[in-house]
Amino acid sequence: MTKNKRTLTDISEIGEFSLIDRLTSGFKNRNKKTIMGIGDDAAIIDTGEQYTIITKDLLSEGVHFDITYSPLKHLGYKAVTSNLSDIYAMNGTPTHIFAGIAVSSRFSLEALQEIYKGIELACEKYNVDLGGGDTVSSKAGLFISVTAMGSVAPEMVTYRSGAKEHDLICVSGNLGGAYAGLLILEREKQVFKANPDMQPSLKDYSYVLERQLKPEARKDIVELLKEKNIKPSSMIDVSDGLASEIMHICKNSDCGASIYEEKFPLDKMTADVAHEFKIDPSTFALNGGEDYELLFTISQNDYEKIKDQQEISIIGHITDKSSGAKLITVSGNEVELRAQGWDAFKKEENED
Repeated sequence: MTKNKRTLTDISEIGEFSLIDRLTSGFKNRNKKTIMGIGDDAAIIDTGEQYTIITKDLLSEGVHFDITYSPLKHLGYKAVTSNLSDIYAMNGTPTHIFAGIAVSSRFSLEALQEIYKGIELACEKYNVDLGGGDTVSSKAGLFISVTAMGSVAPEMVTYRSGAKEHDLICVSGNLGGAYAGLLILEREKQVFKANPDMQPSLKDYSYVLERQLKPEARKDIVELLKEKNIKPSSMIDVSDGLASEIMHICKNSDCGASIYEEKFPLDKMTADVAHEFKIDPSTFALNGGEDYELLFTISQNDYEKIKDQQEISIIGHITDKSSGAKLITVSGNEVELRAQGWDAFKKEENED
């Protein structure tokens, strides 16, 4: 008699966010001091007059970065700023980081020192302290894990879950630049592999390359909002693409959203790269990821305070849940938003 074989689920079929939901759905907060556990940009712990914010990211060689074109100093810097972005997304101030590295024998002492120079540079710029970490060996490749801590006043903490109908949807800076930079780097890598005598053609792409290799966390936006006496009703950082982040806010806030394509902030170089690759520039903004801008919602009462801020764009508004998350195209058509941004577990189209 043949036993029924258990059918196993390929994690590439469900994607990163569904995977997280399935792995963590049974967890409950057991400590009274845990204000927010899983489910936002960072955890929130009640430590007295101030809440403590804690977040963690892991960068894996070959998945999150390619050592072929990622300067090690920039890599250390990015490992820190990508974490600090989560602290700012909770409307907080980062204070400490802890860095762990798993490294194979092909990396020299000098290479690791370059990574830590980048980490130190980020600590200096954002006024955070390196509190410790761990260094272990790896059989293959490089892995960098950073835990960031920060603080926020209880009345100022901002979650993904506070958006209300009619709130304005805002985003800092511009979108899609990091993805544009990635496409350029990947193209030049392929050219070099085909002909090692060819030098990379990168001089005309400095802005988008920096957006990919050395992104900044938007400390300035959090400070500006405080100066203007604006507390966002919800906030998230744009690490996986605008569409994914809008849908996170909609899910957590139990609402819908309408965003307008014509309002997307796009740098000219980003748009030029999109046209060079024959891709709609809006696709870069919606699905590119790794911009580390802040996406947030505010009350319409705060419109006058923010309308003239060059580094903030109003791109839409929150709607009722039944309306869903919609993109209003330049031609006026309504399109349902789909999260097609970065997913570490998604199979490439050419994979078996």
